Amino acid sequence: MPRMTPSEAMVETLAANGVTDIFGIMGSAFMDAMDIFAPAGIRLIPTVHEQGAGHMADGYARVSGRHGVCIAQNGPGITNFVTAIAAAYWAHSPVVCITPETGSMTQGLGGFQEAQQLPFFETITKYQGHVANPARMAEFTARCFDRAMLENGPTQLNIPRDFFYGDINVEIPQPIRIERGAGGEQSLQQAATLLAEARNPVIISGGGVVMADAVEECKALAEFLGAPVVNSYLHNDSFPASHPLWCGPLGYQGSKAGMKLISRADVVLALGTRLGPFGTLPQHGLDYWPKQAKIIQVDCDAKMLGLVKKISVGVCGDAKAAAVSILERLQNLNVACLENKGARASEIAAEKAAWEAELDQWIHEKDDYSLDMIAEQAEEQGSYLHPRQVLRELEKAMPEDVMVSTDIGNINSVANSYLRFEKPRSFFAAMSFGNCGYALPTIIGAKTAAPHRPAISYAGDGAWGMSMMEIMTCVREHIPVTSIVFHNRQWGAEKKNQVDFYNRRFVAGDLENPSFADIARAMGAEGVTVDKLEDVGPALKAAIARQMEEGKTTVIEIMCTRELGDPFRRDALSKPVRHLDKYKDYC
Repeated sequence: MPRMTPSEAMVETLAANGVTDIFGIMGSAFMDAMDIFAPAGIRLIPTVHEQGAGHMADGYARVSGRHGVCIAQNGPGITNFVTAIAAAYWAHSPVVCITPETGSMTQGLGGFQEAQQLPFFETITKYQGHVANPARMAEFTARCFDRAMLENGPTQLNIPRDFFYGDINVEIPQPIRIERGAGGEQSLQQAATLLAEARNPVIISGGGVVMADAVEECKALAEFLGAPVVNSYLHNDSFPASHPLWCGPLGYQGSKAGMKLISRADVVLALGTRLGPFGTLPQHGLDYWPKQAKIIQVDCDAKMLGLVKKISVGVCGDAKAAAVSILERLQNLNVACLENKGARASEIAAEKAAWEAELDQWIHEKDDYSLDMIAEQAEEQGSYLHPRQVLRELEKAMPEDVMVSTDIGNINSVANSYLRFEKPRSFFAAMSFGNCGYALPTIIGAKTAAPHRPAISYAGDGAWGMSMMEIMTCVREHIPVTSIVFHNRQWGAEKKNQVDFYNRRFVAGDLENPSFADIARAMGAEGVTVDKLEDVGPALKAAIARQMEEGKTTVIEIMCTRELGDPFRRDALSKPVRHLDKYKDYC
């Protein structure tokens, strides 16, 4: 076996796994390995904050289908990764988080930057590899990369900082990639039989369809059945929006057309989705989940089958292989829904047309608070735009092959109704972890992996404030993106709860900010303020031109009214009860 140092063994294993980019902040804990990144063909992209590095690794993984990698200094650098790794966990992203640790000879003595780093990530990683001996550096590094792909999630490679040094004899492991099958013969046949008997089948296309590169197979199955296809929550890129069978996303601020159609289903094929609890909640006043329908769930993780929703058939398999197998079986059966295929196509078209017309007419929110805010801001100096109108104009101006990331918050969530995509690996949201500060660094990582694609992030002013410093990363590292900031001067999502449950008693919800366009220019990017509706589309198109043709980052600050869309979920809070006299007016 070749003779090398542990640093060389780790870097050679990274190279064997095709790593070309790592996000993080330099540190003495891993400097010996970092010193040889460049000759191994690896670029360390320095970020402003380690959380941003973790999100960049997430975005890189989600658009490329390969590993995203992040690394930082032991102790405080590593604790800053926690939020980003949790987000990657719920996005099923194969991120490898490399965590150098306090030296083995001083652990437990309370030394400089010491922390127990494995417990932080125990519940938000699929595997934790701790290098217990320098001779095992390549072994644990390789296993972290293999497990991240096998289990569709982040892994942690934890290394005592003194274990980068020494001399070892080591063979660099080659990557192991396990081919996934379609599922069990019996469950696949049961699924095909249920679909053959269905009169009104509906398909949910989930994140597993994206990860398995199964969009074409999902299309073929849907076209054979004439089945409407809805996207699972925040996976708007799992089926092409121009397809006549596409009906939009379920979940918060999703498509009424999709919700109405699935509510009438007698059989639902949930393809590549865990049917997460937040993604099927009532919305738009519709409790749309078809409680009497038979549910077929396909997921590559057997633990997800039937976990959230009662199912009739569970298929543990790859979304692409399962779709192919089910279609082959259907072609040998008498399929009842083929008899009413034309009538169902007309129904799909009618529901979609009605929803699009409603969106066209839905200029602003109509609840009492929003109407008060609209009237109040009409009397203020300056011009403020209705978020829904802005989102519609942005949708119209979206370039072909676009990638979009969204942050958490009120306007970002309303955007779910307006974000449509033609190809997979185009939409990146914080998923069910829902952390602020997600969108900008994630789209930077996505742009790094796919520099030929236009990259856009959406954020509210509160969430953008948590990560706006990464604009400096874009400028310094020549990674151009377009960042859209909805400037409505408030923490909108939580403020909506104060409207609905706390009688408009606003505590810490208002934000008075400087011009974000000015801040962008101070960081070396272009900054544009938009306060006229007719300027929204042209501003986006000009920013994309600067991004793709000149390599420039642009922040578009859109001045929005303080109106608010529906809350995330009305069952999450209760009307307050106060027993003490001094709080009696706070009910």
